[in-house]
Amino acid sequence: MSLLKHVGTIGSLTMVSRVAGMAREMIFSRVLGANGVTDAWFQAFIIPNVFRRLFAEGAFSAAFVPMFSKRLHGHDNPDKGLEEARSFSNAVLSVFLPVLIALVAVFEIAMPGVIWLLSEKPVDPQTYPLAVDFARIMFPYIILVSLVTLFTGMLNSVSRFAPGASFPIILNLVLIAALLAGEWFAETSGASIEEIAYGIAWAVTGAGVMQLGWLYYWSRVEGFRPKLMWPRITPEVKRLAIIALPAAIGGGAYQINTLVQLYFLNQIEDGAVSFMNYADRLNQLPLGIIGIALSTAILPTLSKFVGGDNKEGADRIQSDAIELAMLLTIPAAVALAICAQAFVTMIFQGGRFDMADAAATGDVLAALVLGLPAYVLVKVLVPNFYARADTRTPVVAAFISLAVFITTCILVLDSYGVVGVAFASVVGAWINVGFLLTVLALRGHYRVPGVLLLRITRQAIAAAAMGAALFYTRDHLAGWFSAGLFERLGALLALVGAAVIVYFTIAFAIGAIDRQRIVQLTRKQAAPGSE
Repeated sequence: MSLLKHVGTIGSLTMVSRVAGMAREMIFSRVLGANGVTDAWFQAFIIPNVFRRLFAEGAFSAAFVPMFSKRLHGHDNPDKGLEEARSFSNAVLSVFLPVLIALVAVFEIAMPGVIWLLSEKPVDPQTYPLAVDFARIMFPYIILVSLVTLFTGMLNSVSRFAPGASFPIILNLVLIAALLAGEWFAETSGASIEEIAYGIAWAVTGAGVMQLGWLYYWSRVEGFRPKLMWPRITPEVKRLAIIALPAAIGGGAYQINTLVQLYFLNQIEDGAVSFMNYADRLNQLPLGIIGIALSTAILPTLSKFVGGDNKEGADRIQSDAIELAMLLTIPAAVALAICAQAFVTMIFQGGRFDMADAAATGDVLAALVLGLPAYVLVKVLVPNFYARADTRTPVVAAFISLAVFITTCILVLDSYGVVGVAFASVVGAWINVGFLLTVLALRGHYRVPGVLLLRITRQAIAAAAMGAALFYTRDHLAGWFSAGLFERLGALLALVGAAVIVYFTIAFAIGAIDRQRIVQLTRKQAAPGSE
């Protein structure tokens, strides 16, 4: 199947998930607003997600998928390959689950200390116990979603991307239902914001149970039949741990970055955590649809080309991924930067989220999206290292980025507050990209071809023209952004429509889009060694 088709499958489902997530945040902002309670909830929600990304989506997935795929596809006899893959996944599951349970038990006990470390000193006597309770309720989610990641890796190895790309939709739908139920209880029985927040915290863990059931079902459909055995450290499980450890350390840098960001945000006024969360929700929309989809889709193909010593094929896949990523990401970044406050007002303002909150969140978003192309490029470049079983280099890049982020935060926090924290993230992301590209070039693994640089330059020119059109259109629609639902929807459609028409018209006219390559991307990729 073609790269574009894989990306389309993952990206379309991810888009549904992100749109559902956007709807969730829209309702969240109106029901709970931006205040100390929402800061406590978001802080608690971040903690299990940090460990999810660290142990499951990052390190574990990077190590497990190539090993599982090798056993599944490494035999002429498909039945033998399936049996070896089943045995390997069951051995991993039987060790992975007890480790997760032990981790959760430790953090459930230590959670007051964890929240204290991340909080402003002295701690707020009202929000501190809330954050502890919320985190304890939601932290078991890491067990459920980590098992989901295991099953997702198995399914991705047979190019069954849809179930793994769709499971986040379940979380968003469950949280939307919990928010609406909470608002109903607030109106009918006077439930407080704190009580609504408790209900939403419990909904997170409940959604995890549903997500696990969904992925377990699809793994059974594909014939994997996962089951628990007595935990045993086999040579294969040991090798998985050895490969995953550097990736976990590298992922740790990204997640330490998240926790450090949370620490800095807690040193600012109430609402800073919420402002960053709402802004990042808009920033994550293109990042998830483009960056994560491409990263997931190219890893198996890159691994095949690298394993077959087909450098031309590997370079082509990498260039295709970069071109497709920048074609969509550059205009998204420009549009979000120019229309930041307009988008935030149209989407989030209302209920307990007032115009002042929208203005603050818009400022954060305008800074944050300056790094959007960098965030996507990191997602697209890292698989080139993972395909070579090199998990060390992304570690180094991540820690350099972390050091730059912390240094920049210290320099700008007092002057620029939450916007300064967003800007520090941008600087760190671009340093990360520069390091990864330099290492790939020095090792002879990949150099960005001149024709690709020229095309990206043309994309930037088309995006600049689009930005000028948006600047003009935005000012003429200013009165609609905080009006009724239909006015907001009309303004949103007008801005998006203007952006799409102007960008793609100019992009085609000046050669920013290679029509022949787009056609080729819709065809099946050549097998490794076939060129």
